[in-house]
Amino acid sequence: MPGFAFRLRSSLTLLTMLFLVAACSTNPVTGKREILLMSPEQEKALGAQAAEQVEQSIGLVEDPQLTAYIEAIGNRLAEDSPRQDVEYRFYVANMEEPNAFALPGGYIYLSRGLLALSNSEAEIANVLGHEIGHVAARHSAQRQTAATGLGVLTVLGTIFAANQGGAQAAQQAQQLGNVLGSGLIATYGRDQERQSDEIGQDLAADNGWNPLGMRDFMAQLGNYTVYKTGEKRQPTWFDSHPTTDERVETAQQRAQQLTTAPIPNIADSTYEYYQQLEGLLVGADPSGGVFRDGLFLHPTLNFAFSLPEPWDKANQPTAVLAAPQSRDAMVRLEGQGASGDPVAAAREFAQQNQLQLGRSASGSINGFNAFQAVAQAQTDQGPLGLHLTWIAHPQMMVRITGMAPLNAFNNYARTFDSIAGSFRGLTQAEAGSFTELRLNVATARNGETLSQLSQRVGNAWSVEETKVANGLPSELLSQGQPVKVAIEVPFRP
Repeated sequence: MPGFAFRLRSSLTLLTMLFLVAACSTNPVTGKREILLMSPEQEKALGAQAAEQVEQSIGLVEDPQLTAYIEAIGNRLAEDSPRQDVEYRFYVANMEEPNAFALPGGYIYLSRGLLALSNSEAEIANVLGHEIGHVAARHSAQRQTAATGLGVLTVLGTIFAANQGGAQAAQQAQQLGNVLGSGLIATYGRDQERQSDEIGQDLAADNGWNPLGMRDFMAQLGNYTVYKTGEKRQPTWFDSHPTTDERVETAQQRAQQLTTAPIPNIADSTYEYYQQLEGLLVGADPSGGVFRDGLFLHPTLNFAFSLPEPWDKANQPTAVLAAPQSRDAMVRLEGQGASGDPVAAAREFAQQNQLQLGRSASGSINGFNAFQAVAQAQTDQGPLGLHLTWIAHPQMMVRITGMAPLNAFNNYARTFDSIAGSFRGLTQAEAGSFTELRLNVATARNGETLSQLSQRVGNAWSVEETKVANGLPSELLSQGQPVKVAIEVPFRP
């Protein structure tokens, strides 16, 4: 078997070369030498690219005062970070779910949902310190190295399987590698999480924040998860930061061993901290559009269109998606540059995607110039039928794409026509119907319960949700106690 032996030797040589060119560096946290396949320069480049994607796909909260407050906490912590060769940047992501994450190169994000759930500056300092810990210990680079190493080994396994068992064995080997690879990079490892917990608590304590904030926020998230039980599960900080009772207990034990530096917090009291959050958007953001009674309505772009029931729907920052539960079709609405000539937009799209447009027609859809065409696309799963509509909306060129496997395309043709034909501007009543929830700080009166306070101020949260958001064990309040509430206000595009 000289051919196989040669290929195996060549592959092993490739593997050896990859590790020889890998950067051997000292981990800023552990002080140990480690081999990483990602240099600090590559980390920075990757982080910058990912940060652009976060801004485009998730969006950032445009609140200079709140952002400056989070930056002030983060920058104080970052000054003591074990790793000083990166520029730490702190942002508030426009996500209603409680979440926090760090990108390579020092980009650190807290979601507005996480801020709404927090109850002290110490909690936020510990969370930010935890994320700084991931950057400082180069956990992303470690995960990338592990994934790259697995990828090389998977290639070797595929070569071996192909020579031993043919194409079927090769496919099985590749599938195994994919499964292992996806599991490997799905979350940080337990050791990495513990390490970041320790770094976060150390940084917090050294800079004047109570390290018990780590335990408190873990407990707060636990209460939030219990509250959400039975409802559609929301992605939270736990998705990328798995927690256990052991981690909570460890955080408490470590906090008791640390000494908090005598440095004043920026917000010294619960009331002052809540004031920093005053006006924060909570819940869904209507500015990107909402689903209502079989319609998708967009208040800032002033349009609406119908979607079938009971199709599943998703509103992403760059597109609106809908699909039947059978998953054998999909509709996608998105922008294609500035408004203009729909025919020219269709030609441009067809040329860029190497499509041959079939049956087509120009016309008008509810007062908007439009162009429709059908086409076919070849995919790995077989031929795909496309129903394409370009609509010259005043603010952008809208493209609505209906797609289904070619053998099922005719089953959805009328549905695709109906969806595209329903595109229209908002009615005056619809335009004035949008509301949003903003966080306000209420102060309890003497003898007032949480239910009574909620009724007095017009709190849109339920009593139970308000208890969870404020970390309250019961409805009993003391005079002057600050309480976070949600107030419904008209949305102004």
